Amino acid sequence: MTLPLKDRIALVTGASRGIGYFTALALARQGAHVIACARTVGGLEELDDAIKAVGGDATLVPFDLADMNAIDRLGASIFERWGKLDILVANAGVLGGISPIGHFEAKVFEKVMTINVTATWRLIRSVEPLLMKSDAGRAVILSSSAAHKCKPFWGPYSASKAAVEALARTWAAETQRTPLRIVSVDPGGTRTAMRAQAIPGEDPQTVQHPSEVAEKLLPLVSAQMTETGKLFIVKENRLVDYRLPD
Repeated sequence: MTLPLKDRIALVTGASRGIGYFTALALARQGAHVIACARTVGGLEELDDAIKAVGGDATLVPFDLADMNAIDRLGASIFERWGKLDILVANAGVLGGISPIGHFEAKVFEKVMTINVTATWRLIRSVEPLLMKSDAGRAVILSSSAAHKCKPFWGPYSASKAAVEALARTWAAETQRTPLRIVSVDPGGTRTAMRAQAIPGEDPQTVQHPSEVAEKLLPLVSAQMTETGKLFIVKENRLVDYRLPD
């Protein structure tokens, strides 16, 4: 059987559950060696078992993305072991709760920005040199419709995802003359713990399973992917190019 991602090294954050878990599994199933990052050791171990069951292999890196020095060390460790990185899926994020914008505690707002924005920037800073050493470096930054809809009571999360999209577009513009391709993805409504926290009364069976999102991300990390700086949205069970302003 042909493995399209054989010998590719892929880093996935937030890999212990949800979209990150199933994306890591999908990448491994296609032959990539997955560096799986998350805070929850148990979830990472379950992922490792699932990856082994499909004939893949992974390196587990349990740490908190709030630890900026750990992000720096991660880049150094990847360089020492593999000398490059082919795929980045920056998936980890936190909601921070649902509340009027003026009612959020400062520590909650700061945590959302730290995990969703600052850690993403720090990750980009840490792994960009490694992605540049790949013949076809690919980065997928997970976003959300909250970045554009700006619904009431979602202030910190909406602001953080708008910032993350801006980081991704800027990074793509800076590297457009290189082989590196960078895109953002709004996965749409997905059956995750974060969504259950945000919309507790929703029937989870009415939204897509995270494994469905994972399968749609695979074409974006292939060597054949040519787009950069784009925002893609999972809509009506397919990936749609969202037209961003020039």
